[in-house]
Amino acid sequence: MRATLLSACLLVACAPCALAAPPTSSPKASATPKSMQELLDASKPSDWRTLDPANTLYLELATGRVVIELAPAFAPAHVANIRTLAHEHYWDGLSINRSQDNFVVQWGDPAEDDKQRKSLGSAKAHLPAEFTRRSAGLPFVRLPDSDGWAPQVGFSDGFPAARDPKTGKIWLAHCYGTVGAGRDAAADSSNGTELYVVDGQSPRQLDRNITVVGRVVQGMELLSVLPRGTGPLGFYEKADQRVPIKSIALAADLPEAQRTPLRLLRTDTPLFTAVVEARRNRRYDWYKDPAGHIDLWNVPLPVRAPPK
Repeated sequence: MRATLLSACLLVACAPCALAAPPTSSPKASATPKSMQELLDASKPSDWRTLDPANTLYLELATGRVVIELAPAFAPAHVANIRTLAHEHYWDGLSINRSQDNFVVQWGDPAEDDKQRKSLGSAKAHLPAEFTRRSAGLPFVRLPDSDGWAPQVGFSDGFPAARDPKTGKIWLAHCYGTVGAGRDAAADSSNGTELYVVDGQSPRQLDRNITVVGRVVQGMELLSVLPRGTGPLGFYEKADQRVPIKSIALAADLPEAQRTPLRLLRTDTPLFTAVVEARRNRRYDWYKDPAGHIDLWNVPLPVRAPPK
């Protein structure tokens, strides 16, 4: 198992990085540590990874495209069902039905009567609960600061995650942009058709109580600005309040010319360690008292288009 602690200092010559020692009186010393943007501007191609089309969803709205990265290592049954649903155009013509302030945006079939709900096609009607999994064999890059919801927090292949060494369990955390699968009271009552995205303060009480299937990597602003629902829990009470979904497609099912090429900063590199520290202790002139602490949901996960 690969496990890395994001220490307060890189174990390399760190004069050019954001974790450098405080400047001395020497005229050659840098007066200001590098900012996050300066670190990213100096990044190498190997610091970035490309989205896998087989694990990328495109949620198409009238206002644009939302790009979602799926997490099959954590929710293999759900991700397989979601791929089938997208491949068979299940969500095309359905809608976003809920926008609860400081919580989630949710989409799926708005019909309450099971007889009126859209057919699942060849997708499975019942899936196992995939709240946690064994941590053995999974990469985990640990943050240096404490967390109120888990013994350890960090990143696993780019996804915000939490881990408990005593139980040997790991799970994906509910951070801004996290995508999960809604369920009823029974733990195994989800089928992946009702999906939600966190658009408020990180509701970590949902961790280990619901299956997380991925995260939004681009287009979150299209969801976070939706009008809040007027009904209980933010559901839209009238049909004309719902936001139509043009389509949800798997990137692998589209011609390459129709895909959104994106590169994501890898979370298992010295550069990512430096980026975290640059955000954890902001040593710019404006900040008079660097925090010395960062929460999991405040760690930036940069995304950019590949160079032409």
